[in-house]
Amino acid sequence: MVFSSILFLLYFLPAFMLLYFFADPKYKNYLIVAGSIFFYMWGAPKFVLVIVASIILDYYLSHLIYSSHPDRKKRWLVISILINVSILLYFKYSNFFVENVNAMLSNLGSTSHIKWTNVALPIGISFFTFHELSYIIDVYRGVNKPMKKISDYAVYILLFPQLIAGPIIRYKEISHQILDRTHQDTIDNKLLGLIRFIIGLAKKVLIANVLAAQADLLFAVPSNELSTWQAWIGILAYTFQIYFDFSGYSDMAIGLALMMGFKFPENFDNPYIAQNITEFWRRWHMSLGRWMRDYLYIPLGGNKVDTAWRLYFNLWIVFIISGFWHGASWNFIAWGAYHGLFLICDRLFLIKLFSRIGKPLRIAINFIIVMFGWVLFRAKDLTHAIQYAKSMFGSGDASFDTFIDNKVYAMLVLSIIICTLAAFNKIIRLQNNILFEKLSTPKTISLTLTCIVLFILCLGSLATSAYNPFIYFRF
Repeated sequence: MVFSSILFLLYFLPAFMLLYFFADPKYKNYLIVAGSIFFYMWGAPKFVLVIVASIILDYYLSHLIYSSHPDRKKRWLVISILINVSILLYFKYSNFFVENVNAMLSNLGSTSHIKWTNVALPIGISFFTFHELSYIIDVYRGVNKPMKKISDYAVYILLFPQLIAGPIIRYKEISHQILDRTHQDTIDNKLLGLIRFIIGLAKKVLIANVLAAQADLLFAVPSNELSTWQAWIGILAYTFQIYFDFSGYSDMAIGLALMMGFKFPENFDNPYIAQNITEFWRRWHMSLGRWMRDYLYIPLGGNKVDTAWRLYFNLWIVFIISGFWHGASWNFIAWGAYHGLFLICDRLFLIKLFSRIGKPLRIAINFIIVMFGWVLFRAKDLTHAIQYAKSMFGSGDASFDTFIDNKVYAMLVLSIIICTLAAFNKIIRLQNNILFEKLSTPKTISLTLTCIVLFILCLGSLATSAYNPFIYFRF
């Protein structure tokens, strides 16, 4: 079940929120656990047993870490990390490793291969693994005490707004809200949450889905058959698809959480107006960046290292791991290395070099750098990515004949306008006023009417089209 589906919008969400609204506060967490299990079981009924088992195991391991002698704390921490990472490696990466070992054996002339049955990738496994690691590490560091009730810990892991696509919520950011959020469970927050949810839904359904169809079509064509224009349209469509899809889903998650009394951290901050890759990663998938910084980059030494080269090595390693986290494929690793390289170049000379040119040009150059990175991210493999990039510079023979609908051009123009307007301070203030400021009567009326129209348009689009891709299956 996904947020942008008729089933969720017209059945699950109204039923759940009605029960949640009238439930006694002491039963709300139990309702969240039950509703979240049902939500997840709808799409992955078998894997829910693995999640429940890992929740039970980590709950008791966290108490062993907290109550053990300092000499034994690290032992229990290592056991928990190994279990969680092993589950992730098995379900997400075992196919990748077996395929590469077999390919290596073939290249060496061996006729023997590892026999393997492909393992299905459970939805959202990367996200809930990161949540479990955050919990166990924060308990080990003494940042937070472990939850007294296993049902409260289950809320942190299973809370359905962030269960399958984030944002990545660290334990210390939400632990107090799990225990008591009565002061946040207000009518204003419910209305603000609903508005945020519908804005995210519109970004996903009305913009991302339209661009996704065009991107899928052009990336499915052999790259040498694409014209230069088609190749650029394909990657532009994907560049805006992934932003409006991912940020729209984050908006929906933040909105749903707010309706339930939770305040999630923001996950996107207008990343396409970034003036360098370092700034881009302060604005894109911010919850992942914070997680990588606190649980990987800083433990590696972070900025407090003896030499600049060790710092650059740490940056590159973190981003290669980040790329591999996104998917079990060499092109994801290459995408992580690509961004790591530009982060190092930023520190060496790029930021200083870019300071000599105007802000609009800095934004445009950085956008093109990001867009070429998305070629690596979207392509089915490295060979496809290289061929597609060549087509962007005229190596294709333009034998593929396709009509690009005016609706696609309209959505591309709209996307450019939305993403670039944020470079102006007045637009930022307006955006913050809509999303974060308290509701006045005129604001409530105007936003409610706007959201009713957007919701009707989204329902109409979903009802008349079976095309509703879920980009997070790859993660």
